[in-house]
Amino acid sequence: MSDEFDAVLAAVGPRLREWRRRRGGTLTALSKTTGIPISTLSRLESGHRKPGLELLLPLARAYQVPIDELVGVPTSGDPRVYPRSFSHNGMTVIPLTRNPGGLQVNKQILPAGLTDHLEPDPRSHEGYHWLYVLNGRLRVKLGEQDFVLIAGEVAEFDTHLPHWFGNADAHSVEFLSILGPQGERFHIKARYRRD
Repeated sequence: MSDEFDAVLAAVGPRLREWRRRRGGTLTALSKTTGIPISTLSRLESGHRKPGLELLLPLARAYQVPIDELVGVPTSGDPRVYPRSFSHNGMTVIPLTRNPGGLQVNKQILPAGLTDHLEPDPRSHEGYHWLYVLNGRLRVKLGEQDFVLIAGEVAEFDTHLPHWFGNADAHSVEFLSILGPQGERFHIKARYRRD
């Protein structure tokens, strides 16, 4: 076990150097972004300094990746996610990812009649959101726009824009909700149809 642990730690420095170089970054720029002194970053990348959480957390944040990816944690063998659904304001939420701080993917189910009679109450927050309707009709209020997405349609938006979504009619609706950190965007733009 100790040999395996030592091998993982020894590979961290070169992996960090590769992450920085792939992004075309310098130690100076990385130091400014993370607050870690240049000399410490240099020793870390050369393997002369062991990585600790106090160094890995700001680096993972700067590169926008999980710490596991920076460190190269050996796979646990079973990549399957065993989601545990929970209820939130009458809606069933099924988490489909285990990625704290990164993209959060959930399957959400609004039961029949949950929100079709409610007046939308748009809210805003940090992040970027994608919605993909699997089944049913999803009403989306986005700023001044008010539209309905049907199965197979997608919407994406910056969550600083006040938004609300719910049942478009008295039937249930199932959709995927992908919420990402601010500034993270998909590269393909989707369009919606007006009903």
